[in-house]
Amino acid sequence: MIRISALAMILCASAAHAAERPWQLEREEDGIRVYLAEVPGSKYKAYRGVVTVKSDLPHLLALQEDVSGSCAWIFSCQQQRLLETKDDVSEIYTRFKMPWPVKSRDSVIQVTTRTEPDGSVTRLLKAVPERLPEEKDFVRVSRVDGQWHMKPLSDGEVEVTYEVHTEPGGSVPSWLANSFVVDAPLETLKGLRAQAEGR
Repeated sequence: MIRISALAMILCASAAHAAERPWQLEREEDGIRVYLAEVPGSKYKAYRGVVTVKSDLPHLLALQEDVSGSCAWIFSCQQQRLLETKDDVSEIYTRFKMPWPVKSRDSVIQVTTRTEPDGSVTRLLKAVPERLPEEKDFVRVSRVDGQWHMKPLSDGEVEVTYEVHTEPGGSVPSWLANSFVVDAPLETLKGLRAQAEGR
């Protein structure tokens, strides 16, 4: 319990710091807004995607909790599996496809779910790269800090915000890094919305 409480405090501090970032609108497409922000000490930008989905909160949570199935709508996801769930903390292993000649990536993410006083749900994301031995054909993502925030609206819709900063490890060409930070939130939110709305 102490370990989980300490982790929650760290994640809350990380989320608060992310909220203070100087977000700038980078693209608006098909009802989805994508924002980017510089991160001190990192050459990779943080991204934030925001969309309104015609669904209810339990359905969206269930889509995310289908860990292997959600790989179908998460951008660049090749494979995903649940490692462990304990109370409100889950650990998830994911493999990501990368365009040639960049080596594929994998990650182990700790997801902490909390319900806010206003009825919204926040899922805090934190990389735990040492959780599993590294795979020889993959570069382990060294750092992930982010969150999902899902807020029910009054008209039967949910506002979904997906926000992440990643240190992908290894060498990533600048063209790919710049493309990924826009495509990841845009395509992931498109996919989630399509699943939730039955498109």
